[in-house]
Amino acid sequence: GAGALAPPGVYLSGSCRFADYFVICGLDTESGLEPDELSGENFEQSPLRRTFKSKVLAHYPDNVEWNPFDQDAVGMLCMPKGLSFRTQVDSREPQFHSFIITREDGSRTYGFALTFFEEVTSKQICSAMQTLYHMHNAEQYDILHTPTSPQGPEDQRHPHSQPRPMLHAAPSISRLQRFNSYDISRDTLYVSKCICLITPMAFAQACRKVLQQLHQAVTSPQPPPLPLESYIYNILYEVPLPPSGRSLKFSGVYGPVVCQRPSTSELPLFDFAISEMFNLLGVENVLQLFTCALLEMQILLYSQHYQRLMTVAESITALMFPYQWQHVYVPILPASLLHFLDAPVPYLMGLHSNGQDDRTKLELPQEANLCFVDIDNHFIELPEELPQFPNKLEFIQEISEVLMSFGVSPEGNIRSSDSQAKYRTFRSVDMVSDKRNGNLASPLNSYLLRENETIARLQALVKRTGVSLEKDASSYKDARAQCDEEELKMHQLNIQVREVFANRFTQMFADYEVFVIQPSQDKESWFTNRDQMQNFDKASFLSDQPEPYLPFLSRFLETQMFASFIDSKILCHDDEEKEHTLRVFDSRVDKIRMLNVRTPTLRTSMYQKCTNIEEAIEMRISKIDHTALHPHLLDMKIGQGRYEQGFFPRLQSDVLSTGPTSNKYAKRSAPAQWRRRDRQKQHAEHLYLDNDQREKYIQEARNLGTTIRQPKLSNLSPSVIAQTNWKFVEGLLKECRNKTKRMLVEKMGREAVELGHGEVSITGVEENTLIASLCDLLERIWSHGLQVKQGKSALWSHLLHYQDSKEKKNATPGGLGPRKSDGGVSAMPPLKVSLIQDMRHIQNISEIKTDVGKARAWVRLSMEKKLLSRHLKQLLSDHELTKKLYKRYAFLRCDDEKEQFLYHLLSFNAVDYFCFTNVFTTIMIPYHVVVVSSKKLGGSMFTANPWVCVSGELAETGVLQVPRNTLEITFECQNLGKLTTVQMGHDNTGLYAKWLVECVMVRNEITGHTYKFPCGRWLGKGVDDGSLERILVGELMTPSTENDERMCRTPPMQQSPGMMRRFVTISPNSKPKLNTGQIQEGVGEAINGIVKHFHKPEKERGSLTLLLCGEYGLVWALEQVFQHGFKSPRLFKNVFIWDFLEKAQVYFESAEQREATPDENWQTRVRHFCRFMRAINNTSRNIGKDGKFQMLVCLGARDHLLHHWIALLADCPITAQMYEDTALIKDRSLVNSLIRVLQTLQEFNITLEASLVKGVGI
Repeated sequence: GAGALAPPGVYLSGSCRFADYFVICGLDTESGLEPDELSGENFEQSPLRRTFKSKVLAHYPDNVEWNPFDQDAVGMLCMPKGLSFRTQVDSREPQFHSFIITREDGSRTYGFALTFFEEVTSKQICSAMQTLYHMHNAEQYDILHTPTSPQGPEDQRHPHSQPRPMLHAAPSISRLQRFNSYDISRDTLYVSKCICLITPMAFAQACRKVLQQLHQAVTSPQPPPLPLESYIYNILYEVPLPPSGRSLKFSGVYGPVVCQRPSTSELPLFDFAISEMFNLLGVENVLQLFTCALLEMQILLYSQHYQRLMTVAESITALMFPYQWQHVYVPILPASLLHFLDAPVPYLMGLHSNGQDDRTKLELPQEANLCFVDIDNHFIELPEELPQFPNKLEFIQEISEVLMSFGVSPEGNIRSSDSQAKYRTFRSVDMVSDKRNGNLASPLNSYLLRENETIARLQALVKRTGVSLEKDASSYKDARAQCDEEELKMHQLNIQVREVFANRFTQMFADYEVFVIQPSQDKESWFTNRDQMQNFDKASFLSDQPEPYLPFLSRFLETQMFASFIDSKILCHDDEEKEHTLRVFDSRVDKIRMLNVRTPTLRTSMYQKCTNIEEAIEMRISKIDHTALHPHLLDMKIGQGRYEQGFFPRLQSDVLSTGPTSNKYAKRSAPAQWRRRDRQKQHAEHLYLDNDQREKYIQEARNLGTTIRQPKLSNLSPSVIAQTNWKFVEGLLKECRNKTKRMLVEKMGREAVELGHGEVSITGVEENTLIASLCDLLERIWSHGLQVKQGKSALWSHLLHYQDSKEKKNATPGGLGPRKSDGGVSAMPPLKVSLIQDMRHIQNISEIKTDVGKARAWVRLSMEKKLLSRHLKQLLSDHELTKKLYKRYAFLRCDDEKEQFLYHLLSFNAVDYFCFTNVFTTIMIPYHVVVVSSKKLGGSMFTANPWVCVSGELAETGVLQVPRNTLEITFECQNLGKLTTVQMGHDNTGLYAKWLVECVMVRNEITGHTYKFPCGRWLGKGVDDGSLERILVGELMTPSTENDERMCRTPPMQQSPGMMRRFVTISPNSKPKLNTGQIQEGVGEAINGIVKHFHKPEKERGSLTLLLCGEYGLVWALEQVFQHGFKSPRLFKNVFIWDFLEKAQVYFESAEQREATPDENWQTRVRHFCRFMRAINNTSRNIGKDGKFQMLVCLGARDHLLHHWIALLADCPITAQMYEDTALIKDRSLVNSLIRVLQTLQEFNITLEASLVKGVGI
């Protein structure tokens, strides 16, 4: 602002003035009655209920350079619905409302408007109204003369038009006409007019008083002491904006007006009554709305009171401190901007209701991600899957206590005015003197006693501002006292509630600085690449958080407001550079860490209440620093400035259009208190408006469509609308690119880290967050430019249309025909690719009730099947349908962008997602099982009855009989999760009960995931190791898809030890020889895999069964140890490791062993070993010798005994008989290193899958 450092007299130039403009809007009698077609009002309504165009009649001054006058925006927001008319029978109470004008760069100006009714004196206007009534009544004639119910004829036809107040229950036709009509000879016509202040800061209470006193001056029988021009001139040119931390008193027409501006260490200025929001909605609803706002959902407020829309919007955004809403923000959406509701971006908008239409009449373009707040009806509709705010119950409790201490009900109060009255009568003075009633134990009372000093200070301030708290004889003075005291209570309540909210974030993010990723390159290149850069170590931050916080926090960390907050943190290196909110927040964080004196990164999940409330209030309610110059006579001609009572006059523009040229009056008021230091501080603040520039910088780098933050209120030509839509389309594409990239980087985890991508792996919570945000993006894309909205999910609605049209054409569910065979196992041909079939799967899941839920489930399923891009391409290839459903400007009809969008989605095929399987854990899923037996070696003569049992991460099937002739079955059971093992066997009946099985294949018939469980061994008595059942470990097979969809893959799972190795024991002579070095390495790798498994967060761990029993797992590694140097038996006789272990057991149970080593520890280990061997040999299961060895290793790992057993066996005389001298088990140093490696398993709590240890009671 210019002039902030000038001599005291000139400090009112530049943007240091309290108000920039005074505006008058209303009826332009010259242009007459023009219907306001933009408001979309109904011509069948009676003329008194229609709205007409209003004009800005005058504004003073003409222009100020720091805030150019925006006539369109001011006109629209002063009277968003245009002019309205009334007659003497209608209520004509003045209404106050405030509004915001947000410029394209995000900076704001505030408006405060008082709308009142003035008698129409123009004969033309009155006769125009009469004519409109004649025409209207002629149209309505036939309806009036049909028999009707007692309800008015017009209301019957338009149930949502506004009813006039009816005096009697059953009105006659003539009386109806009386209320629906205007008779020039009998009725007085009134029209709305509005006076308004445009200010740089939102001093709502002060502006309301100024406007009410001006209106009172015009309507009161006695004219005010000075002409109106003097008061308006005073507020425009002689009242300064107080600097931070100061308070100011200036004169209205009838009484003093006080405003205070918080200091730089306090929460930012907020001058609306937060209590009103809690009255209207209740704490529970407010907190849900707050959560939606923090997660940047689309929020639509709905009320018939403009001021309520504004109060709720401003209160919610103020409570977000230190975060700032980054998206479209239009608390009062003018009727002409309704097309903005299909904006595919997060927004916070307020829609005016006419008090009649219910929610169902509203045609909202998209609701999948919409939070709809019906303010007047105390009701809120939430998006699905909204996570809970952390510590929600304790938080609600704390807010409720504050509200109750001010007499505000936490449940809210639908009739807000009643509670306002209650709030007024709840005098703090009475509360303090209430010691005699013995209620001191109540928390509310002790709380108020603590506030005692503050209350005394409050009263002192009230007295100093010239207002007495004592009841005064004059009722006017009493009203004034009541009003000022009420305002002070309002500030007190505001501060306490805001401090409670701010404290939540201070606690939750007390150590956020530790996780900020400082850029490695210079600022310039950092700026240019910011939307690709991670600026916060989310994974580490979340891993410190209590589990219940994760659903909310993982989504919150993905928001634009959080990214911008961290950006501004990175941009400033010292306190001087810090933006105000950041400085205040950081100082609180420092304080909390000093108080808690705990390690900076240690979190407590304890709920800590807010403690610095009193301090904040004391700072706010300090002494009055400055009294502005009083209004005075201006140089006006005699006779100017007179006006008729009840009419707001046309003001003298010559005296109001320019400010003071001489310093005659300004010098007189040079405030001694605002010393030079203050002015310098103020100057610094204005210079700091470069902050806006910085904010803009941050916006441009992070924001999706640069300037789509705000709709432009002026010039609504088709070209402007088209341009806005084009920005939306570009923004959606950019958002899609960023989201896909982010999801891939997350998912590819460790490999990506090696490629230098920054973040490590992805947790289940985080994957869900990213997929939920992808679903939200798809819903926004599908809602953009919709012709007619059907159902809450635009995507699902489009899919249903597609399904309809295809089924009419009788298309087979086969869709695009089968995918190419993967050349591998022809035993199970791949499922056909069919969009419609995938829809049917979702439609058959009874648990999913809503359209939004179905669309999300369908997206998850398509992601898991790697078909999302392909399905959507197919859906959009029906151009006729897309044309029928979407307007020309819609994203889905911009061909190039649509192609790019589908291409971005294609990249998901590079990654294995289980986002459907892992989320819908309770649904029934059909599975198909095929057992592939070896055709050679008499497989066809097999006579026994085979069975299988399939296990997954979530459940297992139990034993399922498999028909011997087909060896395949299809069955349905509750989702098993990712599959881990298959147990299989047979009942050993018939003449030929020997069976060589190559593998078992299992497919999930919904997701198409196919698992292969290799076996390569015999099942039968007297063949191989004599096993009648085996446990197989499987891997997910990767279908080979079309080339364009083939990209880098996540590594495959491990599998059961393969065929090659299994034949080792059948013909020992042909086995591949591993040397001791390779064997040691194998054991090291296997143990390493298990250690890594336990070091991952629980949500990310894979299958432990694979690490134990899979290829190159622990069982395999120890098998190699015991195979090494095992003496070859005579021809035709197989010897298994289990045979050696049984001989060792016999020795350990003998008396000679006990005599050889009397050591107690040794004996305990021996007893353990023998107990486990006996338990496994006594199991009822028909498992072979290798199966028993596997079981022993698994149980030994579980109970941390393996290293003891290796030591026992190395010292056992049986070993000397059965092993060559070169055997690993005989090499003392190798055995010792093996024992050391196995000891590392001791710190882990290994839980075994049921299938591995079934039937062993140990």
